[in-house]
Amino acid sequence: MTTTEIAPARVRPERRVVARGRGPRVVVLAGSLVVLALAVLASLMIGRQTLAPTTVLAELWRDGGGMAGDIVRGLRMDRTVISLAVGLALGAAGALMQALTRNPLADPGLLGINAGAAAAVVSAITFLEVTALRHQMWFAFAGAAAAAIAVYGLGSGGRSAATPMRLALAGAALTAVLTAYANGIALQDQRSFDTMRFWVVGSVVSRDLSVMADALPFLVAGVVLAYLVTPGLNVIALGEDTGRALGARIGRTRVVTAVAVTLLCGSATALAGPIAFIGLTVPHVARYLVGPDQRWVLPISMTLAAALLLVADTAGRVVTPDREIAAGIMTAFIGAPVFVALVRRRKLVHL
Repeated sequence: MTTTEIAPARVRPERRVVARGRGPRVVVLAGSLVVLALAVLASLMIGRQTLAPTTVLAELWRDGGGMAGDIVRGLRMDRTVISLAVGLALGAAGALMQALTRNPLADPGLLGINAGAAAAVVSAITFLEVTALRHQMWFAFAGAAAAAIAVYGLGSGGRSAATPMRLALAGAALTAVLTAYANGIALQDQRSFDTMRFWVVGSVVSRDLSVMADALPFLVAGVVLAYLVTPGLNVIALGEDTGRALGARIGRTRVVTAVAVTLLCGSATALAGPIAFIGLTVPHVARYLVGPDQRWVLPISMTLAAALLLVADTAGRVVTPDREIAAGIMTAFIGAPVFVALVRRRKLVHL
């Protein structure tokens, strides 16, 4: 008597990740979009000269000229668009980093990307006399990409694979080296020091949409890769052994995620400098609202991160009577207490 073996049906591994009902998640996503829209409106309204919402909306639909048109279109539109793009990129990068490393304290600076961008900008100013912001952006992006590649090379050297722990240690080591190099070079050249002092705090002031146009292709490519890799990250969350048993390609998922993070962080850092706490804090809020499914964590992290950066930039315009405070400083003031409150919730510490 013979028996016939029936092969098990092939099931895509990401389909085995159990998700909760989608109804509440759709509501959360819709709510985050409303918050983002309100943050955009507030960014266009609030400043030294506060405008009425109807005035802002009227100036967006027509170019009527006058003081209101100059304020909305000439002063606030560019920084609002750049804040929106940088916030989206940092939110996505933070969610990807924490899912990839399975480390709730991971942020876009973990792979040395911010330090690589800073080192490249300082070198370009000191040795090549690059003064145009548009040209500095390309050096910042190149430095960020080179740092990410170096970290992955260091983390995957030897006989062992590029595990999350090895990547984190390699990133910390490279960050220390590049930061010391950038500081050392900047202290030797006054012009480099002045530029670096303005750049490292993180700011969206004095950026125009021509710079945004240069970074846009990289931002779009990073977002597309981020969405493509979310199913694989859901499987990695179950553990590497379980993921391999389900047929997931762990190595490919890590490489694609690292490329997406490099594109997103490199572009954001090149546009606005290193912005702290957004990529670290917002993904925790997103997971608290919708659970660990990266297919929902990613878009909500993007929208809430953009809203947070817009709020920080808007608050920095009016918090002091004499001068503005850079958005990077305001995100630290806003994000740090939120992060401390989230860390105190033990169930959010583990991914």
